[in-house]
Amino acid sequence: MALTSRAVLVALAGIVPVALLPAPLTVLVWALVVVAVCAVDVALAASPRELAVSRRLPPSVRLSGTVDAVLTLRNVGRRTSRALVRDAWPPSTLPDGDAPTGARTPRHRVDVPAGEQRRVTTTLVPTRRGDAVADRVTVRTLGPLGVAGRQATLDVPGRLRVLPEFASRRHLPSRLARLRELDGRSAVQLRGAGTEFDSLREYVDGDDVRSIDWRATARRREVVVRTWRPERDRHVLLVVDTSRTSAARVLDGTRLEASVEAALLLGVLAAHAGDRVELLAYDRRVRARAADSHSSRVLPALAEALAGVQPALVETDWPGLVGQVRSRLSRRALVVLLTSLDPASVEQGLLDVVGGLTRRHQVVLASVADPELEELRTSRRTVDEVFDAAAAERTSLERDAVAVRLRQRGVEVVEASPDDLAPRLADTYLALKASGRL
Repeated sequence: MALTSRAVLVALAGIVPVALLPAPLTVLVWALVVVAVCAVDVALAASPRELAVSRRLPPSVRLSGTVDAVLTLRNVGRRTSRALVRDAWPPSTLPDGDAPTGARTPRHRVDVPAGEQRRVTTTLVPTRRGDAVADRVTVRTLGPLGVAGRQATLDVPGRLRVLPEFASRRHLPSRLARLRELDGRSAVQLRGAGTEFDSLREYVDGDDVRSIDWRATARRREVVVRTWRPERDRHVLLVVDTSRTSAARVLDGTRLEASVEAALLLGVLAAHAGDRVELLAYDRRVRARAADSHSSRVLPALAEALAGVQPALVETDWPGLVGQVRSRLSRRALVVLLTSLDPASVEQGLLDVVGGLTRRHQVVLASVADPELEELRTSRRTVDEVFDAAAAERTSLERDAVAVRLRQRGVEVVEASPDDLAPRLADTYLALKASGRL
């Protein structure tokens, strides 16, 4: 039996008359009356198990997007069900109290006549990637007086896949325009040779004389030059570090979230460039893997693989990571390491093995920089701030020294704030394409 707040009010309403009556049995009589009223109300309430509950929701939604989870309640009994329904979703999927849907815990009042059905909708606004699971629905049916009723918890499983937000999508149009310029498909013509032969055309003023094709010139009896374009069908391997350093918070998110955004933007850009994109999430073992040769399927594949990736509180196994890369790449490729430029982690692991990668591949290391570190360096108004500035300056110098040592081993280092990492990495990819280093 489930009591409501109305039952409490009924019980309290009897305190005043009971207190005025002298008979000692009056309290007992009043308590029996309240219990009898509740018992009658429970007896007249419909059974909550006579409601057949089914759930309908889309398979996935992007982070911070909105999706409706619909419950269908069908009354298979002979009484009208006056029900209070609670759809139990994790708090990370529910809107705040000031959202249009109201409270964080969604409850729905609904009357379902016998033989009919009703629908109730819970609006979800996920704030975390991964799988959101709802396995139960609690139904409380009330009697005609509304003082008591019956309650049951029903198994109604549901699963919602929360994909990465891909907020860096806004940088994609400008990078695709630059890619078209490199590829020679836009009205803007870039000077200088690419890396893959494209076609022959007549020489015009300003062309590089080194591009003249003398054999074709002799056949046509006019000066002909070769045109070039960036090479296509290259292999781009995105390696997302999911070790303990990825769990560090920078501004409003973790380093891993910024790495995910950068991986998505670069993966989509490389796919449009005609390159083969593969993703590997790794710390001491493979956490996720994705690969697709078709450009239209690269983004869904990457988003699906990265949806459930979370930081693991372990150190990165750098020799194991290098072994994973070698097992997947048979020829020269672009290897992008989305990891931290933490001096201790790099010096104790990555520096010893990165040479094995740079000898065969073009390696880029992309790391999230903390903007608060720069604020600490420049703020020196008090004694405490001076000490903080000294510590921040030393940390910055150590990171710069590690970056120099990586560049000496042939690694291209990209370090930027969480919002700027994705476009900076995309620009680095385009620069490597234009210079023929891929």
